[in-house]
Amino acid sequence: MPTLMVLLAVLLLTGCAAVDELKEFEFENPAADSRNVAPGVCQFENVELPDDLIVYAAGGYTGRELDFQIDQSGHAATQFDIAVNSERTPVALILGAYEPTIWNVGWTRRTRIVAVFASGYHRQVVAGLPDDVPVLVSTYANRGPCGYFYIGRDRDDALDPQAQDLFGRPVTRVYRGDRTGSILIGDPLQPGTSMVTSAKNSPESYRDASAPLAGLAGLEDAVAKGLIRPATSADADAWFEAQTALPPRADQAFALGQRAPEPRRPHLFRAYVVLGEFTYPAGLYGGTYTLFKHMLPKLGIDCRFAEDDSVAAMEQHIDDRTTAIYCESIGNPAGNIVDIEALADMAHAHGVPLIVDNTVAT
Repeated sequence: MPTLMVLLAVLLLTGCAAVDELKEFEFENPAADSRNVAPGVCQFENVELPDDLIVYAAGGYTGRELDFQIDQSGHAATQFDIAVNSERTPVALILGAYEPTIWNVGWTRRTRIVAVFASGYHRQVVAGLPDDVPVLVSTYANRGPCGYFYIGRDRDDALDPQAQDLFGRPVTRVYRGDRTGSILIGDPLQPGTSMVTSAKNSPESYRDASAPLAGLAGLEDAVAKGLIRPATSADADAWFEAQTALPPRADQAFALGQRAPEPRRPHLFRAYVVLGEFTYPAGLYGGTYTLFKHMLPKLGIDCRFAEDDSVAAMEQHIDDRTTAIYCESIGNPAGNIVDIEALADMAHAHGVPLIVDNTVAT
């Protein structure tokens, strides 16, 4: 017993602060956008579903790329503009994207949107809806109770079970978006049809003001602020000379007759010299995407992006100007596995080679 009492005394003395060591803890509880925060359970609360409700699903891997961030993922935000035209039947929406996405919703005046469920890997937010339309958001990022998914090939199996759980009926139709970021849901729009949206929560309101601009806009902004400057051939020469003058690393071993590899003079494309404290902009991590989206077009090479890695999606972009088809054996970061044999057969049938990037597998 005495030993136990001594042990308790030691725990009390070391684990608790004396009263005179405590002070007031100042904390301002941040206001949460409750409609874009994951709830505790996977369901809409106090929502009456009309008997004639139909469920539409829409989305894609990524929408139209923006020049700002909405989270701390290091990815630039994207945006889907969702136009809903269903004036005869009330609708519920299921929206899904992989990248951090703003869903900007508009509708024709007699369209009734009953509820919206949004999901994805990164943060998803819904803009443009009035306060009386409930929104449920469940993503990998917010560890939501409904799990996460996004719209894409071989990823739609979860849609009907999710629709049944939330709305008691399956999905009527799936609308696949692309990098243009525009999706029309429901009936075709007649010329002159007006649409409305709420001004209370605009897409711009979700911008992370504490983060730098994303992508190339972030680099241009840093140049304007004097934080970086474009690198010149003189900078490349100076770097090369400095690397050449460095002694061999002490922990680097070589086989008999070998010597330390000589550095190579860098080739400059969008290269910069950092002049001050600089935060690397989001959206510049994708070397392959940057090559096809920005670098090759500057050299006069047109690059077309397929909606997914299926043969049909790629074949529709082939014409008499096509010189090659490119794919990743295992997509990064999606993790999709490409049917290389099928793509090769299709490419060879059109007389062009298939280039396969095997980085992830190796």
